[in-house]
Amino acid sequence: MSDNKLLDLSFEFAVAIVNLIDGVSAPKSSSMTDQLARAGTSVGANIHEAQYAHSKKDFIAKLEIALKEANETSYWLKLMFETNRIDEISYHNTEKLCGNIRRLFIASCRTAKDNQ
Repeated sequence: MSDNKLLDLSFEFAVAIVNLIDGVSAPKSSSMTDQLARAGTSVGANIHEAQYAHSKKDFIAKLEIALKEANETSYWLKLMFETNRIDEISYHNTEKLCGNIRRLFIASCRTAKDNQ
């Protein structure tokens, strides 16, 4: 575990998304699971990339992209739940983690912009 809560949480979230997708067995779900996988794992990838930003502006841009990806992930999670591709417990647990990450992104973006 690193000293960066956002990095740790976003990686934990990516693992949760991959595990969730591995459990989807409904036919004709591949396009939704692909979208969920892309958006959900992109959150952590963008945070990781932000650690090596060229400037404060670049750092903020990466955080904002990660926030957008988290919002998109939330959409795909809800759609998969509402169409019975994932169960209620999995949905609520994963969505809760996604919400926690989004709140951290919003706070981090505000702090970074204030310190610009």
